[in-house]
Amino acid sequence: MKRVMIKVAYDGTGYHGFQAQRGLATIQGELTRAVFLLTGEEVDIIGGSRTDAGVHSMGNIAVFDTDSRIEPANFSKALNTKLPGDIVVWCAKEVAGDFHPRRRASRKIYEYTVLNSEYDIPVYSRYSHHVRRKLDISAMEEAAKRFEGRHDFTSFCTLTNDTRDMDRVRTIFHAGTAMDEREESLLRFRVEGDGFLYNMVRIMAGTLIETGLGRFTPDDITRMIEGKDRRLAGHTAPAKGLCHMETIFLESE
Repeated sequence: MKRVMIKVAYDGTGYHGFQAQRGLATIQGELTRAVFLLTGEEVDIIGGSRTDAGVHSMGNIAVFDTDSRIEPANFSKALNTKLPGDIVVWCAKEVAGDFHPRRRASRKIYEYTVLNSEYDIPVYSRYSHHVRRKLDISAMEEAAKRFEGRHDFTSFCTLTNDTRDMDRVRTIFHAGTAMDEREESLLRFRVEGDGFLYNMVRIMAGTLIETGLGRFTPDDITRMIEGKDRRLAGHTAPAKGLCHMETIFLESE
């Protein structure tokens, strides 16, 4: 028995998130199905980032245990023959048997893309949130910096039965906004942290958008964090603009 780690990129548009749900198409479900078709084994896929419905990823981490004779590094090519075209395993390797992607200290990087133009552009609309009114980018950049540090992010979390009793303190190492170098109408909000709560990045992005539209000021972000009340923050931005970019483990895999 060996543990294989894979890095998975996917277009989340047609999926109900990463985590398997009965009767619904999910990334975890498709990966489990692909491993079964390839090896005949019913494995437990453990994901590193349980992205929400409609959210994309450039390289989510997942592990599974297998008795297959397939060399770990060859699982990427083999699994891709069994996966739909909007899910690609682009790296695979063997890791220690106790390696768990959610229990290892890591930094996760997410990026939210806004198309700030008069008209929506079809080639971008699948992966960005269209905002017609002109945004104040400097106000958004100043506001984004207020997220940095170790805070209780209750105001930026959708509470559910599963998350209501969860510790909501997280560290944000970097948060910032920047215009795309090649397409001046694309604005990207990039945030790096030690972990994120349910809908946290989308609420941060929605709040920044409302800051860019003049509803909030950068000082309001500080008050929202201190207030620990979801009603203080802005709207939850649509899922399609969010992409998990990378997970960086802080210790050897």
